[in-house]
Amino acid sequence: MSDATRLSVFKTYKLYVGGKFPRSESGRVYEVSDSKGKWLANAPLSSRKDARDAVVAARKAFGGWAGATAYNRGQILYRVAEMLEGRRDQFVREVADADGLSKSKAAAVVDAAIDRWVWYAGWTDKIAQIVGGANPVAGPYFNLSTPEPTGVVTVVAPQDSSFLGLVSVIAPVIATGNTAVVIASEKAPLPALSLGEVLATSDLPGGVVNILSGKASEMGPHLAAHQDVNAIDLTGATEGDLARDLEIAAADNLKRVLRPRTEDFAESPGTDRMTAFLETKTVWHPTGSLGASGSSY
Repeated sequence: MSDATRLSVFKTYKLYVGGKFPRSESGRVYEVSDSKGKWLANAPLSSRKDARDAVVAARKAFGGWAGATAYNRGQILYRVAEMLEGRRDQFVREVADADGLSKSKAAAVVDAAIDRWVWYAGWTDKIAQIVGGANPVAGPYFNLSTPEPTGVVTVVAPQDSSFLGLVSVIAPVIATGNTAVVIASEKAPLPALSLGEVLATSDLPGGVVNILSGKASEMGPHLAAHQDVNAIDLTGATEGDLARDLEIAAADNLKRVLRPRTEDFAESPGTDRMTAFLETKTVWHPTGSLGASGSSY
C-alpha cells in the first residue's frame, strides 16, 4: 500500500488518574491547536468529578509514597528521566507544536526538562540535610527537626511552558514525598498527557501524579476548596483574578499556597519549590545519664 492511500492513525489523548487512563467522566473534549491554528488533537475536558477522582487517587497513594525511603524515591524519579530520554523525539514534536518553537529550540527545551527531572531526583535524599537537623537547646534534651511531606498538592501548571515548566512544578512536589493533582496547560495540554504515559510505564506508583486537562477556571475552585487537598501551587493561575479566588478558597482548611510569580524556567530552580510543600516535625527527647557520675550523653 502506498503512503498516498494510507490513513493516518491519530493519537487518542486521555487523562492520567490513579495509574490509569480514563476519558473524562463528562465525555467532553475540546480542540487543541498549534500556534498557527492547525488542529492537533481533541483533549479531554475534565469535570469536577474527574478532579474529585484524582484527589481520591492521590490520597490513596500518599501513604506509600511518603513512607518510601528518600533513596527509593530518587531511583524512581531517575527511572522517569530514563523513560523520557527514550521518548525524546516524540516530546520534541509535541513541544514544538505546543509552544510554537523550531525543532532545534524544542529539542533544547526537552533536554532541559529531562535534566531538570534528574536534578530533582538527586535531591530526594539530600533535602532533609538542608532543612532539618539538630537544634541547640538549654537542657538535657535532643531536639531534632525533620521535614515531612505536606500531603496532596494541587498544581496549576504553567500555561506558556508546556513541558519544561510542567516538569519544574511536578518534580519538586513528588520528590519530597507529596502526591499531586495536576491541571495541565489549557492551550497546550498534550505534552502533559503524554507525560502521563511515561509515568505509567516507569516505577512511579499509580496515583502519585494525576494529570487533568481542561480549564483551570473550572476545576481550580473545586480543588482549592477540597478538604482533602493540603496545598496548592498557583503557578498557572494567571487568568484574571483566578489566583486570588483560589487562594481565598484554599484558606478554608489552611492549605499551603504558592502564589504565581514571574519565572524563567530555564534558570536554576533552587530548593524553594521543594521546601514550599514540606512541614517540619520537631522531636524532643531526654538525653538521660550514664553511670553513677550522672554524666549525660
